[in-house]
Amino acid sequence: MPQDSPIVRFEGVTKVYRTGAIETHALRGFDLTVQPGEFVALWGPSGSGKTTALNLIGALDTPTSGSVALEGQELGQMSRRALSALRRDRIGFVFQAYNLIPVLTAYENAEAVLALQGASVASRKERVMALLHKVGLEGMENRLPHELSGGQQQRVAIARAIASKPAVVLADEPTANLDSVTSERLLAMMARLNEEDGITFIFSTHDPRVMKYARRLVGLVDGRVDTDVVKAQGEEVRT
Repeated sequence: MPQDSPIVRFEGVTKVYRTGAIETHALRGFDLTVQPGEFVALWGPSGSGKTTALNLIGALDTPTSGSVALEGQELGQMSRRALSALRRDRIGFVFQAYNLIPVLTAYENAEAVLALQGASVASRKERVMALLHKVGLEGMENRLPHELSGGQQQRVAIARAIASKPAVVLADEPTANLDSVTSERLLAMMARLNEEDGITFIFSTHDPRVMKYARRLVGLVDGRVDTDVVKAQGEEVRT
């Protein structure tokens, strides 16, 4: 992919959920491009469409109309097998509820994707130990999720998300279950990973703390970009 090409591109995307005769319009003509290395937050109230947008980027859902592309690949034109490989290799996920496997240690949770990729035991160990150190969990690699605090579990989730060196990390309300101090520390850590390692992050959030750290803010309301909520690189939030 050329250096100046967007890593994510939405063009005229709509998403309609149907339950019987009831239609819910989650996205309405949504356009968005994200460049490699950005730290972007999709901000808006519940029902604004931000989680739907993340699910479309992550190939967990399909648009009703329009197109979504990742690294220049039109997701709607890919096979199920290709989409599965894309999710495994090129997309990292960080969820509100952590979604760690409860019977696996912090180390085993972080290495899971690498094992699925067929990486050698030695290369997995080198990568995972370095990541656990980077996210501040050195010495905790043998702890099970229930032996970790919420913030520590989310750090494991972040290590797991970036283990395969994905094109983009999608973080859906990652601070929702955390207290303010833990949230600040977690966001500062992700900002550092973005700055030092060039990892592209896209958040969905209604947390003002995420808005503060975001280098670009995209406001959503009723499935459309809210032009009254704008923040670009180096700017303050304009509302």
